[in-house]
Amino acid sequence: MSVDYVHGYSAKESTRLTDQATTLTELLHADTLYRAGDLVLEAGCGIGAQTVILAGNSSRAAFTSIDVSEESLAEARRQVREAGFRNVTFQRADIFDLPFPSAHFDHVFVCFVLEHMPNPAGALQALMRVLKPGGSITVIEGDHGSAYFHPDSHHARRAIGCLVDLQRQAGGDALIGRRLYPLLVRAGYRDVKVSPRMVYVDASRPELVDGFTRKTFTAMVEGVGEQALGQGLMDEAGWSAGVRDLYRTAEDDGTFCYTFFKARGLR
Repeated sequence: MSVDYVHGYSAKESTRLTDQATTLTELLHADTLYRAGDLVLEAGCGIGAQTVILAGNSSRAAFTSIDVSEESLAEARRQVREAGFRNVTFQRADIFDLPFPSAHFDHVFVCFVLEHMPNPAGALQALMRVLKPGGSITVIEGDHGSAYFHPDSHHARRAIGCLVDLQRQAGGDALIGRRLYPLLVRAGYRDVKVSPRMVYVDASRPELVDGFTRKTFTAMVEGVGEQALGQGLMDEAGWSAGVRDLYRTAEDDGTFCYTFFKARGLR
């Protein structure tokens, strides 16, 4: 099943994904640890930004990382090779047509993937088939509706809304973080727990000002400008003001908040 990735596959987007993963490592991954010998499926690995973190945090587990894009897999292989990890196998595969036996993996890991899928519930059900009884699934997603900031800006909020609208048009859901609990429960997982992970940024945290406010979130919104303007979702003046005001929140008197959601369930 093809996925319409609204952010595109440019070198700039690859850099943004790497910046995001590096900046959020502690927040999102500190409690994702697998045991020696565990077989872990990373579904939708993309360019390997999360793969490198997973492989490093659980160096004695064995990861199979899949994606539908050969181009993304090539970059993922490069990143893992340069990081020196040998516990990852890459394979081109579709989540809806997994080439693995039933009950094969001890754990499944999915990060920033379901938000781009027209049928996230179906994807969760497909992943359950290859998960061993008692095995875990971990899902991490954002929720663009959780963004708030100072100074507030109507134009900035509307620019974020354009990204939400564009992702919806592409069949995805930029607000999916708030839906993880019901999605996992309805897919048949048990003991589902969801943990909100809030990023709060002010001038006392310069690494987050640069890594998250500027290079992750604002860069993500800015990256869909051509599409937003092309579809007439905003006029050029309003869009420019929105992006400018998002960058304004990274100044010394600005603040920015955003919430990710991390869910875990068992088969």
